[in-house]
Amino acid sequence: MVLRIGLTGGIGSGKSTVAGLLALHGAAVIDTDAIARRLSLPGGTAIPAIRREFGDEFIDAAGALDRERMRALAFGDPQAKRRLEAILHPLIGIETEREASASSAAVHVFDVPLLVESGRWRAIVERVLVVDCSEATQVSRVVARAGWTEHAVRSVIAQQATRAVRRASADAVIHNDGIGLDRLSAEVAALWTRWCPPG
Repeated sequence: MVLRIGLTGGIGSGKSTVAGLLALHGAAVIDTDAIARRLSLPGGTAIPAIRREFGDEFIDAAGALDRERMRALAFGDPQAKRRLEAILHPLIGIETEREASASSAAVHVFDVPLLVESGRWRAIVERVLVVDCSEATQVSRVVARAGWTEHAVRSVIAQQATRAVRRASADAVIHNDGIGLDRLSAEVAALWTRWCPPG
């Protein structure tokens, strides 16, 4: 019996770090963001539909999605965001199930940034793990890591579920604020022991 865990958290929460720690315990991590990026690389399955829907100006010289241009459009135009999601989400779903079916691991972790917002994942996974931190921490991490402006980070945060809504959907919450990697690793290990006992 495979345990299916949905992992989510706001931008800059440390969700990817937690995913990596769960992988060290033996989980198969299925990263929906990574799948979305692959679908929109040169030759990716989503490229023809994106080109038809949005035009050549949203495809870069290499034949990939122009992510910066699309991000600017999608965050300024909710309808454009929905049109992009209508292309990507079914393809992500197919690829997610393909990766899960190919794995023999006893625990599948589905790393889904918009798990709460999508509404459909709660029926797909048995447990939801939320990685949480303050908005100030989110902003400082993304500015330092990705070079975004504070305004850009806060714009993304404003379009994601609130921390309270995300926590309310969780079976467990890891508070990744003001703790180092050792403490974070210990929290993940304790959760693994509780949810995935040996045998």
